[in-house]
Amino acid sequence: MDFNLQLTTASSLSKVATDALLVVLQASGAAHGLDRAVESALEAALEAGDLELKPGQSVLLHRPARIAATRLVFVVSADASPKAVAKAVASGLSLIKGGGSRQATVAWAGDPALTQDHVQLAVMACREVTYSYRLTKPSAPAPSGLSRVTFRVAAGQEAACKVGLKRGVAMGEGVSYARELANRPANHCTPTHLALEARQLAKTWGLKAQVLERKDAEKLGMGAFLAVAQGSEQPPKFLVLEYQGGGAKAAPVVLVGKGITFDTGGISLKPAAEMDEMKFDMGGAASVLGTFRAIAQLKPKINLVGLIPACENMPSGRAVKPGDVVKSMSGQTIEILNTDAEGRLILCDALTYAQRFKPAAVIDIATLTGACVIALGHHRSGMYSTDEALAGELTRSGEQTADLCWRMPLDDEYDEGLKSNFADVANVGGRPGGSITAAMFLKRFASKYPWAHLDIAGTAWKSGAAKGGTGRPVPLLTQFLLNRAG
Repeated sequence: MDFNLQLTTASSLSKVATDALLVVLQASGAAHGLDRAVESALEAALEAGDLELKPGQSVLLHRPARIAATRLVFVVSADASPKAVAKAVASGLSLIKGGGSRQATVAWAGDPALTQDHVQLAVMACREVTYSYRLTKPSAPAPSGLSRVTFRVAAGQEAACKVGLKRGVAMGEGVSYARELANRPANHCTPTHLALEARQLAKTWGLKAQVLERKDAEKLGMGAFLAVAQGSEQPPKFLVLEYQGGGAKAAPVVLVGKGITFDTGGISLKPAAEMDEMKFDMGGAASVLGTFRAIAQLKPKINLVGLIPACENMPSGRAVKPGDVVKSMSGQTIEILNTDAEGRLILCDALTYAQRFKPAAVIDIATLTGACVIALGHHRSGMYSTDEALAGELTRSGEQTADLCWRMPLDDEYDEGLKSNFADVANVGGRPGGSITAAMFLKRFASKYPWAHLDIAGTAWKSGAAKGGTGRPVPLLTQFLLNRAG
């Protein structure tokens, strides 16, 4: 989809020749920048009761009188915040995306004028609402024919809004890419397929890609990662991506993405209900690849490394068993009390591997615990960090992109539950504070650099009628990197 900007000129909206004119109104306050024809159409819709100035309300008018646009859509935003305006734009586009509209123009009738952040989030909303998965469903409805969206912005705002437009396009592409990977069935999106995707991404965007095979992981001593992989027929892959936008000696940020392409729970088998959703257990890996896609397009002055341990967690005669003890790459031994706590096992070796890059910061992203879903639901990702500045940066980046996270505790007392009589550490504690004890486990392997952990078990995908990957937290991660690059 193409996007562009135009400056709003007085008394011009009724003359905009487009398939659909989307006017976003503010629930409180007068409308600004509407010429008489558009204003009359709004007054008529309000008088007829077809529209109320309440958040989320909308109306679609076909061939309105004295207006050049074929369709006129009014949609009401809760307030003037970028998040609310983007939500309103998405709601308005939902009314026209399945029709004959090929192009649309978005105009903001609230106050103050649209800013960089408004445009960035609105563009991302456009991408989200028009995304359609079709790879394994040829019977799916044809994708939206909407191919161009124009934003009308006030004079004096164009330069800043162009930045928002560029960032929104790149983030939207990164999110769509991550969603597409996550939505693929596990027999399509295998560890080998993720490796192919990483190599293709590198080839297309001028990145460096390396794929470590099982024998490479064995030489490195990645006993925890290989323990998870040993029950599957699919060979494990350890992916390394590099983007060099900063100085040759500048310390990189390292992103570590959990790449369990299907999680049965192993010998600690999961219940059958909703196990199909465990194809989304590589959501962390998908978000790392999506972030690289966005960063490669935006080209900020920063160095970035991506690490993705990828494998399946399957039960078989070769699978790791509850009570087994394995040796991690760090040298620490781990008693595997529950084979369904496998994500932390593959991540701990990746966190040790990250040390070789002498990183400025390391962030791991994982659909790690159901406990995080119980704690935070599906709106905010859980965020843990040993570094105050890093935690603040991630929180602000989430707020900027409406891809929110919430900082959780890492008190030493939570570490008590991971004690083992037979190894240096157990891979699970008790049920209470399960997301916290999982983070405490990872913390043991991330002591040599500023570190943060994002538990995205509640935000990486949706269930029910809207089942599918969300692409989160690509926006948060991309914004974080852009902010770091200055």
